[in-house]
Amino acid sequence: MAELDGLFLDFYGTLVGGDREAVESVCRRIVRQYSLPITPEQLGIEWGKGYFALSEVCNNGHFRTLYQIECDSLVDTMRPLVGYDIDPAPFVAGLTDWLRSPPVFEETHEVLTELRRRGVPVCLVSNADHGDLLAALDVRGIRVDHVVTSESARSYKPDVTIFRQALSLTGWDAKRVLHVGDSLHSDVGGARASGLKAVWVCRSVRISDIGTAEPDWRINDLRGLLDLVR
Repeated sequence: MAELDGLFLDFYGTLVGGDREAVESVCRRIVRQYSLPITPEQLGIEWGKGYFALSEVCNNGHFRTLYQIECDSLVDTMRPLVGYDIDPAPFVAGLTDWLRSPPVFEETHEVLTELRRRGVPVCLVSNADHGDLLAALDVRGIRVDHVVTSESARSYKPDVTIFRQALSLTGWDAKRVLHVGDSLHSDVGGARASGLKAVWVCRSVRISDIGTAEPDWRINDLRGLLDLVR
């Protein structure tokens, strides 16, 4: 592989755990509180559909924060079930707490330390509210060279704007950058559309993926990245 300017890394689901357990916990609470005629799993699926559909159209001039999307999509999901608009804030607060203190995958610190030793700079490119991600980095002691979030770029992956902002911030050449992430749709699809090579982190336990994009490489965890970057 040609020498790299650096790596773009996704955060949630790649360096730290995805939010599946947090969403399921919130959905169990909602189902109990409102005595819904569906299971927490079904509610999570419907909320997820609304969340992803909304995030696809909240780029650039139509931008909403992740918190706003979570709230708005939950209200839309619940409206036909209860007949009115609920207050989503108490429920979304549980997701925010999780996003600011997520569990770290066991190999994350080891791999980031080795990348620093090899002189490979890292830029996080994450669909996240900026303050939440910075809090998570601080709580979990994760150090990187640059951070670009959907909030700072006003763009959600797979939209190319967030990748272009990361390239502008770092000054790196797209042909000399790998983007690494766990979503075929957001990470692989967005990277390929932006002229980047894509590495798909396909862990054994992961949330469903609506994507069909083909990655350049597939790895089972972050340790596989060290075989690609030498």
